Amino acid sequence: MGEYYNPEIETASREEIDKIQLERLQKQVKHVYENVELYRKRMDDLGVKPEDIKTLDDLRKLPFTSKQDLRDTYPYGMFAVPMSQVVRLHASSGTTGKQIVVGYTEEDLDIWRTCCARQLVAVGATREDKVHVSYGYGLFTGGLGLHGGSQKLGCTTIPVSAGNTARQLTIMQDFGSTILGSTPSYAMYLGESAEKAGIDTSKLPLRVGIFGAEPWTEEMRQKIEKSLNIKAYDIYGLTEICGPGVAYECTEQNGMHVNEDHFIIEIIDPETGESVPDGQKGEIVFSSITKQAFPLLRFRTKDIGVITHEKCACGRTFVRMSKPLGRVDDMLIVRGVNLFPSQIEAVLLKKGQSPNYQIVVDRQGTLDSIEVRIEMSEDIFSDTTSDITRMEKSLENEFKSALGIKPKVRLVSPNTIPRSEGKAVRVVDKRHVYGG
Repeated sequence: MGEYYNPEIETASREEIDKIQLERLQKQVKHVYENVELYRKRMDDLGVKPEDIKTLDDLRKLPFTSKQDLRDTYPYGMFAVPMSQVVRLHASSGTTGKQIVVGYTEEDLDIWRTCCARQLVAVGATREDKVHVSYGYGLFTGGLGLHGGSQKLGCTTIPVSAGNTARQLTIMQDFGSTILGSTPSYAMYLGESAEKAGIDTSKLPLRVGIFGAEPWTEEMRQKIEKSLNIKAYDIYGLTEICGPGVAYECTEQNGMHVNEDHFIIEIIDPETGESVPDGQKGEIVFSSITKQAFPLLRFRTKDIGVITHEKCACGRTFVRMSKPLGRVDDMLIVRGVNLFPSQIEAVLLKKGQSPNYQIVVDRQGTLDSIEVRIEMSEDIFSDTTSDITRMEKSLENEFKSALGIKPKVRLVSPNTIPRSEGKAVRVVDKRHVYGG
């Protein structure tokens, strides 16, 4: 298939990309103004009409969209086409409120498949590959998203879904899976399970992993690569915008290319809403400029990241975004210190500790406490109590040095932290019990 799936657009000049984006943005703004009551009312309140969008900078004249807006219009209030044109529905998990329900026309689905096919080609996939999809199928976008890209490219697609790990490993061996798609935490679990089952992963045909749907660090990437004997790549997406395939890594592994012919990315100061320059951290905001059924403009993702417009060594000219560096809304504030779970994970993996951990935040009276529970490896578990205590104290000091706060560290027995076949639950915040 070559190095690019759509070489004309993936290697287009900035002028060409800007021209395509402006034309599509203007058309999309008219579409939502005419068909989505919330956008029409918000734009009228701001005194903005579709014809006011004359340049890409005019995007900033448009209102932001939040997850709360999508809950308030549940289930179909943000749809911009009649339901007779909607051929599929997906939904978020709804763990923090009402589900977010999104719809797709057939054209929307084809664009989504194309975005995921670009990811596959970017990591070296061809029609000869067997793509083992261990993302969950159903209302979650992960499974059917990568599945669609795999089929669009012409790969042999193996729709395993999540769970039944022993069966997954058997299928990998018997079917000859070459590319794995799953959450990174489940990839780690597959690696652990293969080792326990006595499977030599270096003998498997598996060579590439495409992982997303939850934050993961570079250190975790290295652990996955070692345990499964593969190259591990990041894919970024979110239910509200389309699902996996909004942005993707190439073999350079130096940021994720945003599919700019379908999505416009902004980085804003989460406090002021003002745009920040390339290289500066802020909240990631996306606008869908081709999606017809559920077209969101300036959707605040709550993910924190940075972008760069520098051309990648792979030849792609799309803007690149970093891995999400944390979340605006699941940032922990403990004793006045801002913490993200990914920062804690980075310290653990740098010190060679297990990526199976849980952060427990509590409150005694008016004082916050934080405990990091880390699963020991079998060799550490066999150490003496004094050795384990010394290791706990050493890790506490590492956290103090790296984060400015000293959590209680507790090393726990192997296999005692619950495993997840979906998104890993890293934080247990008990303060809410007390109204904190």
